[in-house]
Amino acid sequence: MNLRALRTFVAIADAGGIHRAASRVNLSQPALSRQIRALETELGVPLFDRIGRRVQLTSEGEDLLRRSRHLLGEVDSLVERAGALKRGETGILRIGATPQVIENTLAPFLGRYQRRHPGIEVQLIEDGGARLPSRLANGDIQLVLTVVIDERFRQRPLYPGYGVAVLSKKHRLSRRRTIEVEELADEPLLLLHRTFASREWLDTACNVAHIRPRVLLESGAPHTIIALAETGYGIAIIPSTVTVPRGNVSAAPLTQRGAPIGRWLTVAWDAHRFLAPYAEQFVEELVTHCQRVYPGREFTKRAPLPPQPREAAGASARPSESC
Repeated sequence: MNLRALRTFVAIADAGGIHRAASRVNLSQPALSRQIRALETELGVPLFDRIGRRVQLTSEGEDLLRRSRHLLGEVDSLVERAGALKRGETGILRIGATPQVIENTLAPFLGRYQRRHPGIEVQLIEDGGARLPSRLANGDIQLVLTVVIDERFRQRPLYPGYGVAVLSKKHRLSRRRTIEVEELADEPLLLLHRTFASREWLDTACNVAHIRPRVLLESGAPHTIIALAETGYGIAIIPSTVTVPRGNVSAAPLTQRGAPIGRWLTVAWDAHRFLAPYAEQFVEELVTHCQRVYPGREFTKRAPLPPQPREAAGASARPSESC
């Protein structure tokens, strides 16, 4: 159906005649008459009764006028929303992250972001770090916050992540600024499941050092193993994205021959899929936010930075120390 003809129909009804409508829509009277006749033919019902030079809505025309107004209103709304989407003012953004990254990275950021961009609906998808890249590749989410380096994706670095040992303050290693992986050889360990990408860091380091770790517990809850470490039950190994509560525990970044065990957290997207302007804007604002504040910041003063992803070439090598 020709929407222009519908607009002509409404314009004639509002103006009360073809002559007045022609001046309003800047078309000739014959052109308006042809559009109305074509619309009546398409609909199969008369819209106007011709009374001399005047026109009057038929009963069918009165009924279809209400529906035409509604339809044209929906079309205008669609056009306005498309424009807002193009300008980045509205849309739905699905972001995948682990629970600890949602808690300590996204939660402090999203409040201010949504006040600046009330038209953007951010939907969070929680999953394990090892599974999130697959969900991005499948199109379940548009952005993912991940420490996994995947050549399929474009990535922007956010901040460095470390493997961290959490132990009772009574432990012999509790005063160390860093802890070498080799020093964990005979220690009882409390580890996270392999669904956590950070678990791979420790497994790889232990393989390199030819260590078979003594694992007392594998858990899906970082705060559970921290609580056990506080009692002296073992040493908990967590990523620096997890907040370590103040109290009877100390935390130190893990190293291997002086090199940090960890990776940068990045925000990643599939370069082969369309990324809406509002998603690009979200990335820029999140990068800026993480230059000022991020979890585990204190460990950057105690251990070297992990290597940045190659996509980050030219970016600042170390987050600003002024924050």
